[in-house]
Amino acid sequence: MLKPILLFGALLAWLPAAASTQCTAASGEYRVPLLELYTSEGCDSCPPADRWLSGLPAKGYLPDRVVALAFHVDYWNYLGWVDRFAQQRFSERQRQIAARNQSRVVYTPQFTLNGKDYRRSPFRDDFGEKIAALGQRKPQARLHLEVDLSPGAVMVSAQANIPDAGERPLAQTWLALYENQLASEIGAGENRGKRLLHDYVVRDLTGPFAPDAQGRVLLKHRFAVDTLWKLQNLSVAAFVQNARTGDVLQALATHCTSATRPAAASR
Repeated sequence: MLKPILLFGALLAWLPAAASTQCTAASGEYRVPLLELYTSEGCDSCPPADRWLSGLPAKGYLPDRVVALAFHVDYWNYLGWVDRFAQQRFSERQRQIAARNQSRVVYTPQFTLNGKDYRRSPFRDDFGEKIAALGQRKPQARLHLEVDLSPGAVMVSAQANIPDAGERPLAQTWLALYENQLASEIGAGENRGKRLLHDYVVRDLTGPFAPDAQGRVLLKHRFAVDTLWKLQNLSVAAFVQNARTGDVLQALATHCTSATRPAAASR
């Protein structure tokens, strides 16, 4: 586990930047679940799952009800199309989830909800029921984020608190930088000739950060921002997860006023 950088010690210097946007977010008294999508531009069955994920806000599933993240895996890249959003470590994360859930295979598209495989029924939409049931559970972590989005970098000040001493040994805090409103023109592979739209695409992931003896994680982190990324479409999510069970103790995403909601548009 990575050791958190203490807020009250030597901190990273934050350089002032023009046209920056600052925002804060804090978790509430109910638990917000984490929805993960494992997907690839090289998979012809993935676009419907991507569209469903992008459509969640229109159905009322904003980040205060569910935090969504899309991890693009790299094991489809050999079929002729290299997914520019794919990272090997996201494929490894999916394999770790499979091992934890005693599954022998990984596949796309795959949804996980609070660390467990979630398969949407073709006959009945039970997503609302699942979210409602998870939201009724008492949160076992508290989260607070302060985010400064500026050209070249996203600076994050994060705090996590795990009150239950029994949860602390396996609690892991993660930070994710994700981007909405992305589009790709696919030139090869199973989706050749299609224009694919994406939201909640994880650009960077850092962690896990372990809590101290008092159950606290206090850290500052700098996400480097590529010049091709659109600052106004970036958001930050934090979540605390049990390393053994995969259960998400709490999740939180920022609500910066300049960050756009999913409604994928051309790059």
